[in-house]
Amino acid sequence: MSFSDLFDSGFKKRNEDHFAAIVRVAMDDGVISDDEKAFLDRLANNLDISEADYALILEDYKSHPINPPVEYDKRLERLYDLVRMVYVDQIKGDPEHKLLNKIGVGLGFHAVNVKYIVDKALTLVGNSVDLDTFVKEIKNMNR
Repeated sequence: MSFSDLFDSGFKKRNEDHFAAIVRVAMDDGVISDDEKAFLDRLANNLDISEADYALILEDYKSHPINPPVEYDKRLERLYDLVRMVYVDQIKGDPEHKLLNKIGVGLGFHAVNVKYIVDKALTLVGNSVDLDTFVKEIKNMNR
């Protein structure tokens, strides 16, 4: 096995784990809505998740760990994806916050700040901001 094969498989595994984390959010209410399905389909394509892997992840999404990205911007991108999924799912109140706080900590955000970050993320996504604005606004709140 070559070095590039190792890198590719690690990269693929991270994408699958990220996708599985988003599937967890979609499955929080036990059903994947049409909007969620469309989002998952687009995301699977963007993350280069095969149809076979997609089906396996849907069956066994809880077996995939949430691997936090090292780069802060990448963590914010993943948080953006997850918050958008929760927003589409229309999960409101305590379940929304518990789920996002737990995943936020899993993504590498500090437990002390995660509630504040999640609240801001929900507000930004509720205001339909794009990814660039989301990242900029979350970074600005830390100053």
